[in-house]
Amino acid sequence: MGKPRRERRKEKVAVVSEDDFHQSSNSTYRTASGSLRADQEALLEKLLHRPPPGLQRPKDRFSGTYIIFFSLGIGGLLPWNFLITAQEYWIFKLSNCSSPATGKEPKDSDILNYFESYLAVASTVPSVLCLLVNFLLVNRVPIHVRVLASLTVMLAIFVVMTVLVKVDTSSWTHSFFAVTIVCMAILSGTSTIFNSSVFGMTGSFPMRNSQALISGGAMAGILSAVALLVDLAGASDVTDSTLAFFLTADVFLALCIGLYLLLPRLDYARYYLRPVWPAVFSGEEQLPQDSPNSPLVAPGSSDSQTPPLRPILKKTAGLGFCIIYLLFITSLVFPALSSNVESLSKGSGSPWSTTFFVPLTTFLLYNFADLCGRQITAWIQMPGPRSKVLPGLVLLRTCLVPLFVFCNYQPRVHLHTVVFQSDVYPVLFTSLLGLSNGYLSTLALIYGPKIVPRELAEATGVVMSFYVYLGLVLGSACSALLVHLI
Repeated sequence: MGKPRRERRKEKVAVVSEDDFHQSSNSTYRTASGSLRADQEALLEKLLHRPPPGLQRPKDRFSGTYIIFFSLGIGGLLPWNFLITAQEYWIFKLSNCSSPATGKEPKDSDILNYFESYLAVASTVPSVLCLLVNFLLVNRVPIHVRVLASLTVMLAIFVVMTVLVKVDTSSWTHSFFAVTIVCMAILSGTSTIFNSSVFGMTGSFPMRNSQALISGGAMAGILSAVALLVDLAGASDVTDSTLAFFLTADVFLALCIGLYLLLPRLDYARYYLRPVWPAVFSGEEQLPQDSPNSPLVAPGSSDSQTPPLRPILKKTAGLGFCIIYLLFITSLVFPALSSNVESLSKGSGSPWSTTFFVPLTTFLLYNFADLCGRQITAWIQMPGPRSKVLPGLVLLRTCLVPLFVFCNYQPRVHLHTVVFQSDVYPVLFTSLLGLSNGYLSTLALIYGPKIVPRELAEATGVVMSFYVYLGLVLGSACSALLVHLI
């Protein structure tokens, strides 16, 4: 017997290619401007779905574009991840210990004690400001200028910090601290411009490319966690291991510059980067000429006015809530709660329970699960952007907070009961935290630029990045309160 019509319709929707989803969601919208506008949009539909014979939609040969966006995702977050992972290095430098220890109390211990707080301010404030600036510059400064300039500044700042690794700063600890905070602020701001700009650019591509960029960010977290484990396992000199990590980031940033310059040379990338809208609405029925030297700009970037914020916020309000609440719960738990969950067999003195339990079960496991969740979205995109199941799943993650609270979190002042009396539980809960964060946040992020007109895709990408930072800031602020209640 044949299947019911509703089931056949569901199966038909499920196999729609991401290219079709991309084009329909970024071009089939209507305004009240009359029949001329409707005719122009009908022409755009024909141009997008049935390109001229000489401009058939090319294939992503050898997944070149996917690999480039994945690498750019790593490069955008790898330097920052290495900086915050190198805790032993900062203790060494800021304890006035660049020279052999004297056994005395470090006179700059106040700087060391509050270093993470200074670091949070140096990363959060510039990031929010640079997101605002980047939104204002979307249609004023070409995207290739913003991306290359931010990459160049990131590389220059990180080279400076790499050089300082082997410099004896014991006689000028305060000055080194000031230079470090300034460098971190600049690095955070420029990396925000880079990440939000490239993510906005992927809004003009099929969703798998946005997913590649986001998965690359998770891979950066895995690499930093592995670097931490290597440092704990065999590093004899903290400056040698840190120098190796920082040089790796330098090389990767230089590689990202080369890959970004290569991107417009790929036929697949050039097809999606061509400015379709200005040609269509000016009455031209042909796409711009194919040129390997064409500027790397997103559609609509020739407009000199600031993108309209209200329609973007209205279209993305639901997804914005999902992203903010997702990152709120994640940053509420990770790493403030999860990194203080100790092994129940810590008293045995084994390396697993004393040295490697937290790095493995908190940092490496979380980042690996997060990457797996993001990678799954390359094959499965459900629930959809307007489904009520998506916010329901997001709200369901609230249950993860009490689960971590009643693991063996230490020290405990007010809540003395430990419900989960096994090391298996934090491993399971961390896996759920990372997997759900990676899958649901990636879905919400890649849907954002697809539910707005195509000329607003880049600006929407910047707005989606703002949702991410807002969720992180709120979660980090509330995590300080939560740990004092346990």
